[in-house]
Amino acid sequence: MSGLGVWNYLIIIFLMMTGFYMVISSSNLIKKLIGLNVFQTSVFFLYISFGYIEGSAGPVYVEGVDLYSNPLTHVLILTAIVVGVATISVGLALIIRIKESFGTIEEDDLHKMDSSL
Repeated sequence: MSGLGVWNYLIIIFLMMTGFYMVISSSNLIKKLIGLNVFQTSVFFLYISFGYIEGSAGPVYVEGVDLYSNPLTHVLILTAIVVGVATISVGLALIIRIKESFGTIEEDDLHKMDSSL
């Protein structure tokens, strides 16, 4: 494994931990959603890096090339991006409805309102 590959995985781990920290440390629902999006993007990078083979060509037949990279991971990530955009959209719509109904998007305030009922 080359030195670049190690840096690639270190950056992915940093992004994962940053997204995870944003989810568990913030009580603001928008910040939690952004943290989930950062974590999700780091998983995309992880899967794409699994499909890379050093010295390989793209998955199109070229005469004289014997080694090709795996296109399956890229196809799966395209599907995951579409699902991720839909999930973020639904999450934002729910946060808007929560703001309209309760007047806040802070999780701590919502818990206080729930316990007072």
